[in-house]
Amino acid sequence: MFGDNARMTAYESSTIAAIATPPGSGGIGVVRVSGPGAAAVAHALLGNLPQPRLATLGRFRDANGASLDEGLALWFPGPNSYTGEDVLELQGHGSPAALRLLLSAALAAGARLAQPGEFTQRAYLNGRMDLAQAEAVADLIAAGSAAAARAAVRSLSGEFSDRVNALAMGLLQTRALCEASLDFPDERDVPVAVELAGPLASLEHACRALLEATRHGVRHSQAPRVVLAGRPNAGKSSLLNALTREDTAIVTPVPGTTRDVLQVEVELAGVGLTLLDTAGLRDTVDVVEQEGVRRARAAAVNADLVLYLVDSTDNEALAAAADDIQAMHLDELPGQNAATERLLVVASKVDLAGAGANDAALLPAALRVSTATGEGLDALRTEILRRLGRGSGEGVGAFSARERHVQAVREALHHLEAARAADNAKAGGELVAEELRLAQDALGAITGRTVPDDVLAEVFGRFCIGK
Repeated sequence: MFGDNARMTAYESSTIAAIATPPGSGGIGVVRVSGPGAAAVAHALLGNLPQPRLATLGRFRDANGASLDEGLALWFPGPNSYTGEDVLELQGHGSPAALRLLLSAALAAGARLAQPGEFTQRAYLNGRMDLAQAEAVADLIAAGSAAAARAAVRSLSGEFSDRVNALAMGLLQTRALCEASLDFPDERDVPVAVELAGPLASLEHACRALLEATRHGVRHSQAPRVVLAGRPNAGKSSLLNALTREDTAIVTPVPGTTRDVLQVEVELAGVGLTLLDTAGLRDTVDVVEQEGVRRARAAAVNADLVLYLVDSTDNEALAAAADDIQAMHLDELPGQNAATERLLVVASKVDLAGAGANDAALLPAALRVSTATGEGLDALRTEILRRLGRGSGEGVGAFSARERHVQAVREALHHLEAARAADNAKAGGELVAEELRLAQDALGAITGRTVPDDVLAEVFGRFCIGK
């Protein structure tokens, strides 16, 4: 279906094998074999070929008949397997040494060591999945949160591909109508003047919707970076510990305790985030602290969201907060959202006596929190997720996507806009048809219908070995 026979030539005569479970010890370890020689490997290691799709207890042996391990063998005859080829899976004990012996025996029986992502690449080339689904496999493996995992599963099941293919089909139909009017103007069933304004407008609207959904999918595939910034002793490290519910950062009343950027992975309501605690922003003669401040500012500029903390008991810090924020140059933040959406001001230490007398007047939009009592922390978590587009219900139906997908949909939209402009200017049906073809090719790059080999190498080269 999606396979390219020319690309498959290099694989037709090779059988690959790899350890499919992560490095380290575990209860179970898996060695996977795929290719035309998988049956020969099964006979060499097991002495027989297991029944298809039936877990069979067996003893694994090397070429000399020495016992290597005992476990389960599963046989999946092609094309009804993950790769579309004959596949053998050997599930033994999760000892790294035992798995290496088992893999060596498979290689001695005629297999070669698989390249990163080669099993999934064969699944793609054999039409078992399209390229977007193949990338979703890697996204699912790398998912750092429940939301990311659910989004990857949706893409793996074909939800993203279905939307891409539906738009591509609409392009094809409109293009066919346009070209038919050019090629057969005298045929009675083909109108000489084809009305394209309506179909083109509809396609452009659908493409814009797909672009927004794809951007949202990228956000779900990648853990957003949330930077904690502010003056020394503003409560950044205490807030980091409160959000992670661990004593991750050192907290002392001594200014300048945090000298470098501390990065921590955390999950809020099923959403994975990367929190970065940074050095306090201030002028200093300390060379090490100066470097920490430089790194803090750099982290803020590249963040998806900046939490600027200000001590609500410090009148000087409250009065200077606006200038301090402006000095961070948050208008340089990348992405579509305005800098104001990427900044969340947090007034800390509101539990202390007298706190709050001035912060509400000087920082009316600030969220007021106390890491000592927990006041405001739930509201802060909710607002963080909202600012990142991960609020309640916003992740429902989201699929995983990648930046290359965004670029492909954006390119398709560009050609659709050009097609509408050509149609409006009466520039000729040939030009409209060509722009529609280019838009269709751009979408084809997502699913792999029109994708160069170097892109395939880049995609699958990022996979782990054994998948």
